[in-house]
Amino acid sequence: MLRYLTAGESHGKALVVIVEGLPAGLPITVEEIQGEMARRRLGYGRGPRQRFEVDNLTLVGGVRHGRTLGSPVAIEIENTEWFRSDKWHAEMSPAPGVTKEPLTQVRPGHADLAGMQKYGFSDARDVLERASARETAARVAAGALAKKLLAPLGVNILSHVIQVGSVRAKADARPAPSDLAAVDASSVRCFDPSTEEAMVAEIEAAAKEGDSLGGVVEVLCYGVPVGLGSHVHWDRKLDGLLAQAIMSIQAVKGVEIGDGFEVAGRRGSAAHDPIVWDAVAGTYRRESALAGGTEGGMSTGELMVVRAAMKPLATLNRPTLKTVDVVTKEETVSFKERTDVTAVPALGVVAETMVALVLAAEAQRKFGGDSVDEFVRNAEAFAAGLR
Repeated sequence: MLRYLTAGESHGKALVVIVEGLPAGLPITVEEIQGEMARRRLGYGRGPRQRFEVDNLTLVGGVRHGRTLGSPVAIEIENTEWFRSDKWHAEMSPAPGVTKEPLTQVRPGHADLAGMQKYGFSDARDVLERASARETAARVAAGALAKKLLAPLGVNILSHVIQVGSVRAKADARPAPSDLAAVDASSVRCFDPSTEEAMVAEIEAAAKEGDSLGGVVEVLCYGVPVGLGSHVHWDRKLDGLLAQAIMSIQAVKGVEIGDGFEVAGRRGSAAHDPIVWDAVAGTYRRESALAGGTEGGMSTGELMVVRAAMKPLATLNRPTLKTVDVVTKEETVSFKERTDVTAVPALGVVAETMVALVLAAEAQRKFGGDSVDEFVRNAEAFAAGLR
């Protein structure tokens, strides 16, 4: 089974991710992984850190001469800010000692207070450094491997922004895999050019007031094989796995598979995807995508649609959120760390990552194989059996 584990803190020396379960023979390079990670830094409304955090990474193990060995793949990602400032050498040192500047004004909407209570910390930095969305850089590195594994099966995954703040895309058109470059070229990663300008204006208005914005992204998965996931066990249902993976992303507060929330208000006669037989292709098809490519906890082979709703970021450039100092118990406002006006464009890339990791893990569970060639042969044999 494909699984991964990340380690490291936002302002620490590095992030690390270990990916286990990849078959041998998967071609991968540092440049390919960095290309995916560069996409995570895209988007209007990002903070200054994105301009100098270049995500230098090292393949530490599991890859030789550009191909995986079947052993765990270990990736280290430098935190550029740690190397740029002596402050973080002291603040994030693993050596015994104490900080000169403990953070005690906890921020509403963050992990600060609950994490301090859970672990018995007196300094919010013990919590926020790991809770930071910087951790998603390691996930995106892992997701680059997952996408590479899915590619021979014909699976393509991309995302686009459909809402920023109160501005929602007007067009219902969905990008195809060939449209990925156009989506990434958009300043807000929106596929609807008529809405892009309004989204930018919304971000600029929030920035002037020192405020932040949330939004919604849509992840589209083309070419997903039939039968990933299971109806047999509750914890192997594909839509459940996708929902858990997306909800694990920092600041995500809602997940939707297909038109889940909209169809809840319809009658059953208008809420399901009719099934037809395609005699030319020799396969069953659905005439719509209301279910988002899953039925009964399994993939149907149709377009998979997953949406994620991100709340406005809780760290504001003009701190106004009321809170309490955990030492004095006096009312104050939450402190400010470097932040973004919005991270919704980046959310799309991270959401792609989480969906890819789930699909790759379930593909590995279903098709198995110690090498990429065996994995692909098994998938092709299953597809031939369906025909």
